[in-house]
Amino acid sequence: MTLKEIPCGKTVKVTKLTGEGPVKRRIMDMGITKGVDVYVRKVAPLGDPVEVTVRGYELSLRKDDAEMILVE
Repeated sequence: MTLKEIPCGKTVKVTKLTGEGPVKRRIMDMGITKGVDVYVRKVAPLGDPVEVTVRGYELSLRKDDAEMILVE
């Protein structure tokens, strides 16, 4: 399951980051790494962007980036 598929109000744990090179590095630089908890705060009406809370701060992710984050 990817972060894009998670409904508002749920907390999930990151299991794997897909993607390659600079895109994966950017996601990791934002604090989204394997094992971290991510709380889905809001999802825009068309699903883009997704607003999450990770490591105590709010972050907005594009739908394409959220699709690269596998969660459980």
